Amino acid sequence: MRVVTDNKTSALPNPFILERADPQITRHTDGRYYFTATVPAYDRIVLRGADTLLGLRDAEETTIWVQHPEGPMGSHIWAPELHWIDGAWYVYFAAGEAASATADVWRIRMYVLENRNPDPLAGEWTEKGQIETPVDSFSLDATTFAHNGTRYLCWAQHDPGLEGSNTSLFLAALADPWTIKGAPVELSRPELPWETIRFAVNEGPYALIRNGKVFITYSASGTGAEYCVGLLSADEGADLLDPASWTKHPEPVFTTNAANGIYGPGHNAFTVDEDGNDLLVFHARAYEEIVGDPLDNPDRHCRVQPFGWNEDGTPDFGRPLPEH
Repeated sequence: MRVVTDNKTSALPNPFILERADPQITRHTDGRYYFTATVPAYDRIVLRGADTLLGLRDAEETTIWVQHPEGPMGSHIWAPELHWIDGAWYVYFAAGEAASATADVWRIRMYVLENRNPDPLAGEWTEKGQIETPVDSFSLDATTFAHNGTRYLCWAQHDPGLEGSNTSLFLAALADPWTIKGAPVELSRPELPWETIRFAVNEGPYALIRNGKVFITYSASGTGAEYCVGLLSADEGADLLDPASWTKHPEPVFTTNAANGIYGPGHNAFTVDEDGNDLLVFHARAYEEIVGDPLDNPDRHCRVQPFGWNEDGTPDFGRPLPEH
């Protein structure tokens, strides 16, 4: 196992950014860092940019889009992700309908914004609309990655035919950044004991391609201390749209660490520091007991820590580090 011991990354302050769940940090091709995440009010999409990773902590936060006052995209603005695709910026996010006497705020679907300015904090963000899926059901946490000449979309969606399950993970090729091409395939459904605590959930996928493998991490179970990270893997030369190409790790790969006081780590992303060291980005709470609905609790803070690799080429995320 290789363990990262670089002082720059192992000494990163945690929590890294307060009250920002479902965090994503991406390093652009010019070396600049960008950060986005869910805000506790669930009403807008924010971005930060900085020349250094550490600079994101105190960077000015810019609101690039706000929820609609009525109709679709009017509530539950969740899990934005920023991606640079073919010379433009795209933000993927989930949203429900604006509250009204007839609206369904839990009619969560996936949407896309586009900005063709090289600087995502400048220019104009335009709505590209909803990502249409063959089954029109609760869907969220869209992420995208390119591999062997194909761009893919991976997301979480409720399968109405799967009794007792909240969301499974699906994968499809993209015709463009907001349009699915072909039939999606189911990669994973919540069926293991650690995936079904309080709620049967697979959600929050994120891709990592290394060591001849395509890895997809995802989060499972309810959003309290039971929340954890699972791992799917496929050979880099395999047909990624064949569910048989994927293997699910039988145990979670990143979980609550009561000894370090970190609970419910999940909805992760990946980035690298200025020297190319691998970093895990995730949210977690610093206490176990939550008063009321966990979704109303703002204390899912963004955290960042280094990770290494096992001898078999799989990532070794270790345990959530204590606050410091």
